[in-house]
Amino acid sequence: MQSNTIQADTILAETMQGDTLQGNAQLAATVDDGEGVAEARIGGGKAPSPITAVTARSITIFLLAGPVVAVAVSVPLLWGRAVNLTDLVLGVVLYAVTGHGLTVGFHRLFTHRSFQANRGLKIGLAVAGSMGIEGSVVSWVANHRRHHAHSDKVGDPHSPHILDETAVGQLRGFIHAHVGWLLAPDTTSVERYAPDILRDPDLVAVGRMFPLLAVVSLAIPFGIGWAVSGTLVGAISAFVWAGLVRMALLHHVTWGVNSICHMVGRRPFATTDESRNVAALAVLSMGESFHNLHHAYPTSARHGVLRGQLDSSARIIWLMEKFGWATKVRWPAAAKVSALAVPAPATSIAA
Repeated sequence: MQSNTIQADTILAETMQGDTLQGNAQLAATVDDGEGVAEARIGGGKAPSPITAVTARSITIFLLAGPVVAVAVSVPLLWGRAVNLTDLVLGVVLYAVTGHGLTVGFHRLFTHRSFQANRGLKIGLAVAGSMGIEGSVVSWVANHRRHHAHSDKVGDPHSPHILDETAVGQLRGFIHAHVGWLLAPDTTSVERYAPDILRDPDLVAVGRMFPLLAVVSLAIPFGIGWAVSGTLVGAISAFVWAGLVRMALLHHVTWGVNSICHMVGRRPFATTDESRNVAALAVLSMGESFHNLHHAYPTSARHGVLRGQLDSSARIIWLMEKFGWATKVRWPAAAKVSALAVPAPATSIAA
């Protein structure tokens, strides 16, 4: 087992250093823990105990249904009182902070090593991403790397293309990629897919604090709502709109990248999967919906590389680089982007 862990570390290091999916493909094809490549394709981890599985599923169902139930229950209490400016501003700020914690921190820094961060920035991004309530930094990184290693193939934890391509199959695939995969037992091996994260004591500590940070993420709007309004109604209103609804919107945008961005949209760059660009989600996803470029060039710090593509995550990385907090940023090379572009179809000229 130790030799296989070392092998996985070596291949993973090559994946993080490379500019294409070659390292990920090698990881998917090579890592073997003694039970064959088939085991690697289903995550390489052990199935959780029944108690753990039930607990995880219960928490997931709460996160899925909680915001809807909370809004329904709050309607009588908040009847005649529209959402106020404090709730909206607080919701937008927390969405931006936690969302960029996920896109800049969990995704582009910790998963793909698109840049290097000083210790303060690293911990700050890990905390902000954890407050997005999408899981600990360790499990998030492991699952996303597994997704890249097997994108839209057997072993991808959330591909919409796991069934037949009939209308019913596509609908079931969409549901699986969007939320269904969250209800399945997590068999992704963090030792295999995130050994570098496990070696970082700061990230391990933040990962262990995930439950507390999730509570803090929802307690902040409640506390600010109480402080601003001085009433329980104001606190509950802020908790619902800037807490639960904000969290749910961020979740569905993230899951939309998993589902929508692998089913519809443009494919200007060559990849071996079905990743696509969906410009309509660019602002809410903070640039993550330019998913086709990301799968073609995963270490690129900017996903929206074409003219007019909005990528606030890349802009934040640019600012952090200017302040000296981020270094060795892997900005997309023009020659590389051009090489990855799908050639325009030839057009015939009428005689």
